[in-house]
Amino acid sequence: MAFTNQRTLSKAASLEGTSLHTGEQVVVTLKPAPVDYGIKFKRVDFPDEPTIDAKIEYVKQVERATSLGQGNVKVHTVEHVLSALHGMGVDNAVVELNGNEPPICDGSAAPFVELINRCGIEEQSALRKVFEIREPLHVETKSGSLMTLVPSSVFRVSCTQVGPDGRFTQYFSTEITPEIYQKEIAPARTFVFYEDVQPLMDKGLIRGGSLENAVVIRGDSIMSKEPLRFQDEFVRHKILDILGDLILAGCRIAGHVIAVKPGHGPNSELTRAVSKRYAQMLAMVPPRVIPQGSAVMDTKDVLAVLPHRYPFLMVDRILSFEGEKKIVGMKSVTINEPYFQGHFPGHPVMPGVLQVEAMAQVASILMSKTNPGANGIGYFMSADEVKFRKPVVPGDTLIIEAELLRAKGNIGKASCRCLVNGEVTSEGTLLFAFVLQ
Repeated sequence: MAFTNQRTLSKAASLEGTSLHTGEQVVVTLKPAPVDYGIKFKRVDFPDEPTIDAKIEYVKQVERATSLGQGNVKVHTVEHVLSALHGMGVDNAVVELNGNEPPICDGSAAPFVELINRCGIEEQSALRKVFEIREPLHVETKSGSLMTLVPSSVFRVSCTQVGPDGRFTQYFSTEITPEIYQKEIAPARTFVFYEDVQPLMDKGLIRGGSLENAVVIRGDSIMSKEPLRFQDEFVRHKILDILGDLILAGCRIAGHVIAVKPGHGPNSELTRAVSKRYAQMLAMVPPRVIPQGSAVMDTKDVLAVLPHRYPFLMVDRILSFEGEKKIVGMKSVTINEPYFQGHFPGHPVMPGVLQVEAMAQVASILMSKTNPGANGIGYFMSADEVKFRKPVVPGDTLIIEAELLRAKGNIGKASCRCLVNGEVTSEGTLLFAFVLQ
């Protein structure tokens, strides 16, 4: 997928309305935020105006709505405003509230989309955080909900809504872009089955609920202030909620969400799984400090030593030498590599033989250090005990390590390996001749 820059709001704008559960009048104000700020809720009705991060670790309740809490401060029913920010591509924003939940408005996210459009959206200088799904994630609950996330080059949601006794079973699948979200998802209103209304009222909830901000289903009948906005409005609202809950993972997703009987509980479980997997991925990529000075060779220096040129140069830079015996190189693997056109269409994987070639080129640079000022080519003589552990795909940074085991004349033997995120992708022992030109 194309990685784009983070986005925030251009200016502040406010919206006033009735809160769903307390029935009180509240004002929500959306404001711009700096790079990497994320989304935070600010309770301006408190003297110190505390904030709550919109992150999964602060989810406190998922019954009929998603609530966040940090310390003694809470905000309820945050999914619609979060869904609008997610769907419209806003990464950094402050959501100010003078109460404990945003207004319910008409029960959809459309009023918040209109508010975002009033604010305007502007691009920021840093890349947004995108988690590209490479291995499936699956969550299954005792209530029969299934949430699966599989690889996809775009963000897509396919959802099946199943009501009690199978009533109003609906299916909808769509890619999520700001344009599609605004037209096809945001207008879908919240809904409730009639038999669930009284238990919610007994708990002191939905004091601000009415047929103006929710669709009520009684038996096979639909009670609503206005006609349905979509024939499959219920499943579209479920997708709206999924987007509002998934943004709590702290990153955007390049993947395909497949949901059956979703709800805020199952949504939150999938979000936790995404957040955990994303954190694990980041932990595997420790910051590498590139040394300065004579120990480093940039692309220009590499080209001065190796005779290889496009499309067969497999080393971008040398990161370090350890005396005359060890070397560490680097290759940034991008989708622009010509071999990805045929290996394989729709599933690009770096050929293992080219990883071996990268090892040989780095080892040749190490051998050339014993012959300073001499131009030469490293010719393969043998490759032993070669093993391929994990696939290398576009976006990976290939770290290539070589250790010289033996050097006699112009013959060298080296133990080599390639790594991505600290995990070995390939390894082997190479024997080659360094032939001076």
